Amino acid sequence: MIQTNNRGLFLTFEGIDGSGKSTQCRMLADHLRAQGREVVLTREPGGSAGAEEIRRLVLEGDPARWSAETEILLFTAARRDHLERTIQPALEAGKVVVCDRFADSTRMYQGLSRGDLRATVDQLHRLMIQREPDLTVLIDMDPETGLSRAKGRQGREERFEDFGLQLQEKMRAGFLSLAEEFPERFRVIDGAQDLAAVAADVAAIVEAALDANA
Repeated sequence: MIQTNNRGLFLTFEGIDGSGKSTQCRMLADHLRAQGREVVLTREPGGSAGAEEIRRLVLEGDPARWSAETEILLFTAARRDHLERTIQPALEAGKVVVCDRFADSTRMYQGLSRGDLRATVDQLHRLMIQREPDLTVLIDMDPETGLSRAKGRQGREERFEDFGLQLQEKMRAGFLSLAEEFPERFRVIDGAQDLAAVAADVAAIVEAALDANA
């Protein structure tokens, strides 16, 4: 069983595609390292060798490649491997883990995108993961702006972007609802600000959490 007690701090970033969370993850990791903290910067799906293999399966290819139910199983398998091999060892060593997406993304993208499967996602999470972040930073972004940014990257991992604007609008509403559901760990930041302003807000929130965890 995964142990949930640790001496480190587990921070996750969430948001719709193109919200800037990946950039903010990197900026926060650099900021914390400059303060002398040990930081593990990771991502989902991915973050371990096995999970990165699953990432290629779920983020590339035709939007209809997998059913939502199959995706839930794939994401849960990737998350379990990531937790065992990367996240938990780092936390037990007292490090700060900064993760680009975690279970909240599965609750949204697979739990809501093509039907009401949230209960299935939560059931698998309780059975196989048993871990929530200590702090989740939600970068809120206008869906049309976010999708334009995401498609502008012209990368290979665009399977979810290819579902279109309607999905991004649904995901934004869902993430804001999650923030209300879990107010003790969620902090919402306005992603429409310039990059430096968002980073400053993130740093202030995280530093307060680290002080409380000391």
